[in-house]
Amino acid sequence: MPGKVAFLDHIMMGWFSRRMLQLLGWKVRGDEPLRALDQFVVAIGPHTSNWDFPLGILVRWATGLEKIHFIGKASLFRPPFGWLFRVLGGYPVERSASLQQVERYAALFREKREFAIVIAPEGTRKRVARLKSGYYHIARMAGVPIVPATIDYPSRTVHFHQAFMPGEKPEEDMAIVEEYISSAKGKYPELAFRRSS
Repeated sequence: MPGKVAFLDHIMMGWFSRRMLQLLGWKVRGDEPLRALDQFVVAIGPHTSNWDFPLGILVRWATGLEKIHFIGKASLFRPPFGWLFRVLGGYPVERSASLQQVERYAALFREKREFAIVIAPEGTRKRVARLKSGYYHIARMAGVPIVPATIDYPSRTVHFHQAFMPGEKPEEDMAIVEEYISSAKGKYPELAFRRSS
């Protein structure tokens, strides 16, 4: 019975999220190829608003891509609200002095057959001159593809772009992600990252 209830909850959340996106006028593009990938790192932007988070939760449920998680410090997942962060797709990571941050995140991919994380390379909602490189190093160390993704508020589109394997030249791979993120407009365009030409 619990399994049946969980299945019905899953169906209802998917329906609710698709309906909400439809009512809000949002579209999702490029999610279909991700179903064939067991593991990957999503590098998404521009991240300029607190609204990006609930939008991301709706997209996760609407597409059924529940293997995509966001990372949070372990303390967030303790009572009384820990269950909520888990339901929303959060994955706790214990801070440890013995492991570097990138190694800790990369290790998560060895623990699960199907696993993906989403990272905003801007690292903040404020305007930045350059993107952080953590997503590249995590994907490289874990041996998984990078999926550039964009949030474009004018067209109300969340777009997952073509996945690619990180190579030995981070500047070239990061340039791909920078180009995609620069092509979209966040809720507050003046705060969005723009790649220098």
